[in-house]
Amino acid sequence: MAWLEDTGEVIETADGGEAEIWILKHWDHPAILSAWAAHFRQHYCRDEDLPDLVIDTGLSNTDFLTQIKFPDAAQAPGPSTRAGDFGEILVADFIEYVLGYWCPRHGRYEERENRNVPSNGTDVMGFMFADEEPSLDDELLVIEAKAGFRPTKDNRLQQAIDDSGKDLVREAMSLSTIKQRLLKTNRDEALRVGRFQNAGDRPFKRTNAAVAILDDDIFKEMALVEADASQHPNGDNLRLIIITGTSMMDLVHALYLRAANEA
Repeated sequence: MAWLEDTGEVIETADGGEAEIWILKHWDHPAILSAWAAHFRQHYCRDEDLPDLVIDTGLSNTDFLTQIKFPDAAQAPGPSTRAGDFGEILVADFIEYVLGYWCPRHGRYEERENRNVPSNGTDVMGFMFADEEPSLDDELLVIEAKAGFRPTKDNRLQQAIDDSGKDLVREAMSLSTIKQRLLKTNRDEALRVGRFQNAGDRPFKRTNAAVAILDDDIFKEMALVEADASQHPNGDNLRLIIITGTSMMDLVHALYLRAANEA
């Protein structure tokens, strides 16, 4: 997260909103990349579970992760799923370790039946508790993240805004899914999610965020100023974020490779 810096700059969107710009200044630092790759790997398969998962397959740890757990590096839609997962995990780490939200993600990636198909539901959810008892200042942060690391005609920020507008419908299902997954490992944490399952009786703050994670070259070409959030159902509490960096798809593939090779 030390590589992720707030530039202090913003892009004004078509409806007068402001999208803040962050930059990921990654570089070839083996120790940091190894730690990052290990953290990345845990989203798909806990290291303590890996021996039991591998033992009957006839595969090495590396081949098991590459062929069964991680999205494919070349065959579509594997690469786009890789990019999307990377963007979601980066954003989840950002809101947890930079912004201070609790961001549980157990099971989102490791329970996939098809490694190349993205997970359903809201991309990232963060929880903020003002006190031990429910408070009007408790906050639910609901995020849609869209990665753009290859040339595209699509406006990734607009896509994130549009999908974010659908999250009010998906929110209840996503909260229930997070809670159910947590019940398998930590009942106390699972029950914390319940704080946000009945806004009518227990009101809280709801913030949405639309995040575009872009390669520098894509960032320079994409018409981000044309993004329009005027129709967003929670537009008064919508945060727009752009994260950009150089050679992002190369970084994604390098992280997956290191995560597999160092398992």
